[in-house]
Order: sequence, then C-alpha cells, then structure tokens
Amino acid sequence: MKKNSLFLLCLMLIILTACSKESVEKEEEKKVEKEVEPVVVEPVETPSYPLTGLPSQEESTDRAVSVMINNHSAARPQTGLTDADLVYEVLAEGEVTRFLAVYQSTKPESVGPVRSARDYFLELAKGYNSFYVAHGYSEKAKELLDSGYIDHINGMQYDGTLFQRSTDRVAPHNSYISFANIEKGAKQNNYSLETAPEKLPFLSMDEVESLEGTDSNMVSISYGSISTYNSQFIYEEDIQKYIRTSDGEQTVDLETKEPVAVDNVFIIEAEHQLVGDSGRRSIDLTSGGKAYLIQRGKWQEVDWQDVNGRPLPFNNGKPVGLVPGKTWINIVPSKPGLDKAISFE
Repeated sequence: MKKNSLFLLCLMLIILTACSKESVEKEEEKKVEKEVEPVVVEPVETPSYPLTGLPSQEESTDRAVSVMINNHSAARPQTGLTDADLVYEVLAEGEVTRFLAVYQSTKPESVGPVRSARDYFLELAKGYNSFYVAHGYSEKAKELLDSGYIDHINGMQYDGTLFQRSTDRVAPHNSYISFANIEKGAKQNNYSLETAPEKLPFLSMDEVESLEGTDSNMVSISYGSISTYNSQFIYEEDIQKYIRTSDGEQTVDLETKEPVAVDNVFIIEAEHQLVGDSGRRSIDLTSGGKAYLIQRGKWQEVDWQDVNGRPLPFNNGKPVGLVPGKTWINIVPSKPGLDKAISFE
C-alpha cells in the first residue's frame, strides 16, 4: 500500500513538473513572439518649400511669382536675383540673355531691373501657375497677356506707380518693383497670391551623398561670340554650392553684394528659330531633348522632358531628382557643335 502511495506521489510530481515546464515554455514562446512583433511607424512628412525642397515651419500656401529680370551689361548688378528659388536664363535678342526669376520661399524687398516679356518666358512662368511680372512685351507676348493666358501686371500700365525708375541708370535698364507693389498690383486686379505650385522632385540626403557623375569644378556656357553673356558656374566645396560669374565677374546682388549661389545647374538644349528681322526667337519647350545636370561637383548627361510646362531632367525615362536648394536653368540652342559651347573643367 505504501509502495502504491509512493508511486502515485512520484507520478503526480512528474506530471506537475512537466505541466509547469510546458507552461513556462509556452509563456517564453509568447514572450518571444511579442518581442519580435514588427512595429509599424507611420512616416511623418516634414513641411518643405515646393521649389527648393528645403524645410519650412509649415506647409507653404504662397503662390509663386515670376519676374523678368534684365541681363544687359548696363543692368548689372541686379537686385533680388540671389533670392530666387530658381532662375531660367534664355536668349532674348541676338546673343543677349534674359532671366526669369521665380520666387516662392522668399520675397525680396525689391526686384530689378525689370524687362519685357517674351512668349516662351510666359510658357515657363505658366508651368508654375505663377503671377507674372514684366515691363514691356513682344508682339506675341502681348497677345498672350491680353488673352488672359496668365495672371500678370506690366510696367507699361504701371510705370511710375507700381514700377519705379532708378535715377542712377538709364532706360530701359532702370525699372524696379518692390514685392509690396507686386502684392498691391495683384490685389488691384483681383488676382490671388495663394495656392503653392506643385512640388519639384528632390533627392533625399542619402541620395545626395551617393550622387554619381563625372567630377568637375566648373561648367562654362557660351551663347555666342559676345563674352559678356557667357557664364560660368564654379563649385565651392566648402559651401557645396555653385557660384555664378558672367565673363569672369561674379554675379552679385546690387544691395547686399551677396553672390548668386545655387545647388543645381540644369542646361537643356531646345530648338530655336529666328522670327522676323528683330533677332527674336521662337523656342520649342515641349519636345524634350539632350541636357546636362550639374550637382555637388559632378555632372551627368541626361534628357529633359516637358512636365506640365516645366522642363525637367530624366534618365532612361525616369525622373532625376534635384539637390534641395536653389536651381539655375540655362536653355541653349540645339545645333551642331553645341558641345563646344558647354565645357567642363
């Protein structure tokens, strides 16, 4: 009897030990499962300016403003050019280039000298749904402006009121406008300065650090035999930006002496055709073509495509991102021997 009792007691201890062990093992399994359970973190998008990709305190709702800026030698140095988010440089007449400066993240106190409109500049400004500011116009540009193609104000109607003449320069190189008067002109004409433009494609910081391309510290761009309108972009390693020069002279702001410093230089080839005897041109901004993208001391050959009125870089059919910051876009004629007009060092 005692033997049976002892046997039963031992059997019960074995069973209890096994159950306890099994319970502990199950608890350990649950603990392990709980520990390796993936945690889903929702990405938080940091607000940024749509045309620079740089951080902003809150999502910007300001409309872009595009201003025609004179690049004649008598108009240098310009005012407000260094504050533009992006600048287009395109031929106006002969070998003289003109700038379309697009502002969204900043509003300089004054901009100028302001110059006359061309139809292809209107197309570029329209691509950002911007408010367009110019002083004067070509015949074709006037037709577009009169048709309501783009919201605008023009110095031809507001010379001496919204637009002011500088006394230290001669016309037509002395027309200026303040941003306060740009806003005043928009209000007078019932144009809204709200609704930010669609964002440009930008690289992440990891993508910026792994940029590929051919090393180059300088790119030179020639528009013809007049060296005054040829430019260079020199890469400054310490600030990781390109400093612009014209004919070897640094492009600076008249008031602050601050140099033009950009993060992206984008050069595109587009077909140019002369129109009449004025030396003016018709430029194809929709067909796409060959282009060069210069970033962080490297350059690469890419293509450009028209994306809703914006010429943007592509590689093998895929969009190429920009380095967050400011961008300068040169539009040059596509022609034999163009490679001689663009050189890298």
